[in-house]
Amino acid sequence: AGSSFLPIKVNSAGVIPIIFAVSLMLFPVTILNAFPGKPGGGSPIGWLKEHAQLMSPGQYWHLGNIPLPIPTLIYALLIVVFTYFYTAIVMNIQEMAENLKKYGNYIPGIRPGKPTYEYLERVISRITLAGAIFLAIIAVLQYILPVASQFSSFQLIGGTSLLIVVGVAIETMQAIEAQLLMRNYEGFIKTGQKRG
Repeated sequence: AGSSFLPIKVNSAGVIPIIFAVSLMLFPVTILNAFPGKPGGGSPIGWLKEHAQLMSPGQYWHLGNIPLPIPTLIYALLIVVFTYFYTAIVMNIQEMAENLKKYGNYIPGIRPGKPTYEYLERVISRITLAGAIFLAIIAVLQYILPVASQFSSFQLIGGTSLLIVVGVAIETMQAIEAQLLMRNYEGFIKTGQKRG
């Protein structure tokens, strides 16, 4: 009897949580920019604009002379939350457990049905935590490294851009592999038809 595996990715959410988090954090600035007035211009809108910009990722709040990356930490936390949220939407654990049971497959040591569902939920939750922390670190590095290293070129290519490039490269490789495999099957089918 052969064994197989479930295709559970560490980062099944991709860059969507980063996009959600940055959109949510920049939403107040975007809305306030529709109103006339400059940040800190003495008007209530100017005051709001100035303080809304302080919530952008990469900004630092100061406690005396100590810079605190509070908006960046909020950004990282939002990424973790949105990773769990998006993974829950994308991965239907109930359906995975039902399909395993329906096709006669099982996870060794786990009974089919509800125990399989609970096991998958626990495993996917742990994998998602690792993926969410990884995603948050990648996204936040572009804001932390320039301050820590005094080298501003880290902002030229952000972690999100890097994730997108790598994701597209992996998907392209998988599409090429699928096409090559399909051609092998087509050749196999044609060879079988000639013999028959």
